[in-house]
Amino acid sequence: MSGPLVVHTMMLAGILFAFGLIGFLARRNVLFMLMSVEVMLNAAGLGFIAAGARWGQADGQIMFMFILTLAAAEVPVALALVLQVHRRIRTLDADAVTLMAG
Repeated sequence: MSGPLVVHTMMLAGILFAFGLIGFLARRNVLFMLMSVEVMLNAAGLGFIAAGARWGQADGQIMFMFILTLAAAEVPVALALVLQVHRRIRTLDADAVTLMAG
């Protein structure tokens, strides 16, 4: 991968990560926050793949496999928590979740 292509790919990864971070901080719905985390994880994976391609190593692809594994493990646990919160307090607002006691 040539120099300018790596720079553009890293810029795209940075923009995607920024969109995910803004979405995480701006939204109060737990589902949207989880989707924003997924966007940030994919942006980090794109950065790892671009860096690995730049140096001709498979390290970036291996790290992306770890990121995919983390995302695959995070989704069912997070959705189970979201379902339990929705059953108990009937909302997915993150501010209402902080008021839960016990």
